[in-house]
Amino acid sequence: MKAYRASLLYFAANSAQAVFEEDGLLVVGPNAEGRQVVQAIGSYQSLSKDWPSLAVEHLPGRIIAPGFVDMHIHYPQLDVIGSPAEGLLPWLENYTFPHESRFSDAGYGAESATFFIDELLRNGVTTALAFATSHPASVDALLGEAQKRSLRMIAGKVLQDQNSPDGVRDLTEQSLVDTETLINKWHGVDRLGYAITPRFVPSCSEAQLRGAGELAGRYADVWVQSHVAENLDEVAWVKQLYPNARSYLDVYGQFGLLRPRAVYAHCIHIDDEDRALMHDTGTAAAVSPTSNLFLGSGFFDYVAAERTGFLYGLASDVGGGTSFSPFSTMLAAYYVGREGQTKPGVSLKPAQLWWQHTAGAARALGLEGLVGNLLPGCEADFVVLNPKATPLLARKTTQSASLDELLFALIVLGDDRLIEKTVISDA
Repeated sequence: MKAYRASLLYFAANSAQAVFEEDGLLVVGPNAEGRQVVQAIGSYQSLSKDWPSLAVEHLPGRIIAPGFVDMHIHYPQLDVIGSPAEGLLPWLENYTFPHESRFSDAGYGAESATFFIDELLRNGVTTALAFATSHPASVDALLGEAQKRSLRMIAGKVLQDQNSPDGVRDLTEQSLVDTETLINKWHGVDRLGYAITPRFVPSCSEAQLRGAGELAGRYADVWVQSHVAENLDEVAWVKQLYPNARSYLDVYGQFGLLRPRAVYAHCIHIDDEDRALMHDTGTAAAVSPTSNLFLGSGFFDYVAAERTGFLYGLASDVGGGTSFSPFSTMLAAYYVGREGQTKPGVSLKPAQLWWQHTAGAARALGLEGLVGNLLPGCEADFVVLNPKATPLLARKTTQSASLDELLFALIVLGDDRLIEKTVISDA
């Protein structure tokens, strides 16, 4: 058993309501399966009497918070970050596809996976839903490295058998065989999960999408991940390919790819009928604000999302996204929410932004009560934050008169320097 004394930030059960204990105690120990989980959390004064003989690590001036959950990230796109392009489709053609072709080399994939996970942990991300490439070895590299680090990682081999260049285009039947093989190899092993991963509708033939849907029906506890309605040119392309579909999202529905544990990045150019479809099927959106701003794709409509009640959470979308840092992502989400020219504008509360990248993202992934929070029973993934990590942070956070002011200062001014330590449950 271990105990930590510090300020504590977490969320009430089944709620986006933040709880802040200025002088708190976090107790961590093994559950019945031997996994390190939160045993108790609360004020130091009240809990310390219940654990009188437990050695306590005191972290004065620090904040312990749940590890961040990234709902959509491309591990092969490390070196594509910050590449200039006129929009999504030229960016894919000129940078992403050529770079992803390098992952046919297993050694290159292994080196990239190590760097990728180092970067996640340096930025306080302890759970991620990740795209690999179309090469099965890229999945083995990422999940193998995540297993070594005891990380909770979900990933999948990209499916793309059309409208893709040599080097990343796969073969329909073989791609589905490879996907099922990888499911059986990795899904549910330690803290790992598998995601059936059609890249997006234009890159997948009808036969490949149909096969992906059949796999999704056969393996109900695996995830599904893809992209939808990110860019107007992309939406128009899908309309050409499927003129009888009601919408881009509807294409996925026709192939049985909308269900709980299905996560679609972006969801910008959708309507209320699409949003209702997501709600009714338990499908979630991975909101990717730095990517959407960088590529000029559009703005996620938070007001409509709340009105229709579908699941969503935050994602970095590296490498269209511009940073691994959850603070950059939360700040960009605030900008996107405020935009009020193309949709209703809203000022998202700091605790709500934080919830979207922790407990809210865990709920959207079907992992509520397991990760993204520090309630008893949650896996003991957490970050230690130093709110005085930089001179400007120290000056600003010292003046914070409320939790909202403190959290907003961390979101606006924070980066990887704010993460003093990342703790993984079973590492």
